[in-house]
Amino acid sequence: MRVYVPLTLPGLAEAHRTGELGAGPLVAYAVTPALREWYLSDDIEELEYAALSRAALASLRLLAADAQAPRRRVVVALDVPDGAATADPDRGLDPAALGEVRVTGPLALAKAAAVHVDAEDAEADVAAAARALEAADGGDDDAQFVVDGAEDHELLWFATQEVPNLVGLGG
Repeated sequence: MRVYVPLTLPGLAEAHRTGELGAGPLVAYAVTPALREWYLSDDIEELEYAALSRAALASLRLLAADAQAPRRRVVVALDVPDGAATADPDRGLDPAALGEVRVTGPLALAKAAAVHVDAEDAEADVAAAARALEAADGGDDDAQFVVDGAEDHELLWFATQEVPNLVGLGG
């Protein structure tokens, strides 16, 4: 099963330093039955893109909680055994939890399929979205428009060999 783990650049730097995304259980996003039902598609690529988008929103939430982190969303995509990722049945229909899974065990960064990160030109919109997130969650339509502005930026794809450059460790 492909899962998408939301991070920040400091979180990615820590994963690079330790070799692991965390000891688990970690919150990640995947193609779950609830996501399939919500998205109304049988195209696996579209469904995986929807899960990636959900993880990007979760990364934005991490940025909103960490004012020191660079204003770029980060999502690590990796494959885990089917039983390693489980959806919470009590939150399955909660719109905020669509695609959310818990992944057990440590996840090795070396096992990642790819890393997705915002381009530099997204930073201003991502920063504005992080500031507007709380108001958007409270139902403010103007704030939601600002959050949606960050979602207009496609995350760039990077191979795992590029992680040192992403975190400023390589040259």
